[in-house]
Amino acid sequence: MPHTFDDATLVGVLRHMNDDHTDDSLLIARASGCPDAVQATMAGFDGDGGDWVAVRADGSARSVRVGWLHAPIAERRDVRREIVALYDAACAALGVEPRPHS
Repeated sequence: MPHTFDDATLVGVLRHMNDDHTDDSLLIARASGCPDAVQATMAGFDGDGGDWVAVRADGSARSVRVGWLHAPIAERRDVRREIVALYDAACAALGVEPRPHS
């Protein structure tokens, strides 16, 4: 059974991703099963991976589940590492130059 994060962690990470990293979410969704997505939002995550909702040009939505690349996680600090890894992998798969991480 995957680790379940507390509500404060979920709300904080999802707010940050959906307010500040919409382009990253779109790249992750496109590289992870919905190449025709025009918009994506992060909908949730647990210790095994993240969930996005990808929207296509015709308005249809598709759920996209992406497993963490390194290993299952149980600490908030590891969420960022895994999302950054997904972003970097998406950039590589799509031929996009990733921005530097601070």
